[in-house]
Amino acid sequence: MNLKIGIMQPYFLPYLGYFNLIGAVDTFIIYDNIKYTKKGWINRNRMLRDGAGVYFTLPLKRDSDDLDVVQRQLSASFDRLKLIRMFELAYRHAPYFADVYPLLKRIIQYDDVNLFNYIYHSILSVCQYIGIDTMIRISSEIQIDHSLRSQDKVINLCLSSGGDTYVNMIGGRELYSHSDFGAKGISLKFLKPTPFDYSQLGLPFVPGLSIIDVLMFNPVSAVSAFIQQKYELI
Repeated sequence: MNLKIGIMQPYFLPYLGYFNLIGAVDTFIIYDNIKYTKKGWINRNRMLRDGAGVYFTLPLKRDSDDLDVVQRQLSASFDRLKLIRMFELAYRHAPYFADVYPLLKRIIQYDDVNLFNYIYHSILSVCQYIGIDTMIRISSEIQIDHSLRSQDKVINLCLSSGGDTYVNMIGGRELYSHSDFGAKGISLKFLKPTPFDYSQLGLPFVPGLSIIDVLMFNPVSAVSAFIQQKYELI
């Protein structure tokens, strides 16, 4: 059978590796019922401005630190036009700006204040633009005991989704046990992105930026190839 499952937190306009993982699996599960963490990548990432990586952030409504992502809301002060303008100023001279700008506007102007819904829409929009057709599911809609944590929750999400292979980013290698997954009939694999660079207006290359940076400087056909080729499973 070999049905591959990937599971990740929701990240706003994440780096290419996130989409490598989506493209590498048959079903990709996005956590909505997971605790929001400050200073992570859920509501922020980096873009290229004046040759350096700078953060862009979705401002959030003040609320309890104990809430899940799906319980958090965007701040009433979130200025969508200001964020669009920030991207415009940063990338207006990029070769594929005219192609990507409409996508960016649709994502940022999406009219929903729920943090998870807003990010979920952005991920679906980017996948559609690139041509990734992986099935994407929301964690809370899968029938498991959602009080489970860490590896136990991952294993049960895989089993409930019919998966027999779990693929995680290489950075989480120390979090999971091959023997524990194997005991449940699940093969454990790790995705290691392949380092590469591309031209960023002739300036020294800045790696690890948002997928928007990759799209601004490369044709969508090349980005689709990056998704399929620029990684290895180990």
